[in-house]
Amino acid sequence: MATASVGFKSREDRRKQNELEEARKAGLAPPEVDKDGKVINPHTPQFLSKVPWYTKSNSENPSLEHQKNWKTETVSTKTYYQRCAKIDQAEKYCKGACQSCGAMTHDVKTCMDRPRKVGAKYTDKNIAPDEKIESIILDYDGKRDRWNGYDPSNYRFVMDLFDAKEAARKKYLKEQHLKKLEEKNNNDATSDREEEDDDLRVDEVKLDKDFAKVTKRVRTTDGGSTGTVRNLRIREDTAKYLVNLDVNSAYYDPKSRSMREDPLPDADPNDNFCLGDNQYRKSGQTLEFKQLNTYSCEAFEKGQDMHMQAAPSQAELVYKRVKVAKENQKSQRKDAIMAKYGNAAATKDDIPMELLLGQSERQVEYDRAGRRLIKRVH
Repeated sequence: MATASVGFKSREDRRKQNELEEARKAGLAPPEVDKDGKVINPHTPQFLSKVPWYTKSNSENPSLEHQKNWKTETVSTKTYYQRCAKIDQAEKYCKGACQSCGAMTHDVKTCMDRPRKVGAKYTDKNIAPDEKIESIILDYDGKRDRWNGYDPSNYRFVMDLFDAKEAARKKYLKEQHLKKLEEKNNNDATSDREEEDDDLRVDEVKLDKDFAKVTKRVRTTDGGSTGTVRNLRIREDTAKYLVNLDVNSAYYDPKSRSMREDPLPDADPNDNFCLGDNQYRKSGQTLEFKQLNTYSCEAFEKGQDMHMQAAPSQAELVYKRVKVAKENQKSQRKDAIMAKYGNAAATKDDIPMELLLGQSERQVEYDRAGRRLIKRVH
């Protein structure tokens, strides 16, 4: 195949050309440069570096421009045709249109509508509108994009259906959970009564032996380690839920074995041994623990690095220091007030008669600015 750069060369010129190429490949001579100033690899074959005769370039110098992509136009990947887009609709059948539906954009063989018993060519009624036909040039990725032209708003129906199913499932699970809790509470109440009756029949020797013993269950059906409470009551004493058998008396929770109110509120406090669990929650060290917990929460909200559950010893130490500081501040304030105004309770002098009776014959008048004006003695 002839090229544009091929011309008649003598044997001497060809020998020099071959020697130059060998020197370039060996690195003894500088490599060849194209018209843009880019270096051409000397190891590139001639059938790649030589410009063909059928190209528009008439340059005799070797170049690699003809190896580049000459299609420089950018093709959009996201463009797509409009689905089910319609344009004009004829009122009568036109020649060359589809004989079934009457549209001008396709024929009978490519018609996608349901075949009519009598085509629009003969009835001249219900002419279908013409489809919008677009010619779109897509690149390699655009042709193979399976989601090209998809409308995301169509997925809203799927999301609504999924949300409705999820709401129905949660409602059903909640109802089943509530039923199981009710059955469990009823079963626990029955089993607790049976256990209490069985414990009352235990031998007295075993009661005396195991009275001070508190066991700890590690793996229980309740899930966690719990301490047995049933052995903490003397069996000769009456159970608190048997003190008052009235239906409207204090409520007793069999699961937690707690009676928060007093079963006999009208009885003598000296003879009443059960005052309700709320009394124990509001007395003793319970109040101190509540105050400590409240202080730790308030301090954490104000930005102090303090947490009751994470570091209880630190929280207690900080709370003690704060209490001592408050007491010192309170005593200092009290001493300052007493030093300034005096302590009437500590003075042993007799109280003057004017102050004791709260009246005197001395009259003093002041103006609006607080200045004394008149002094009169009656």
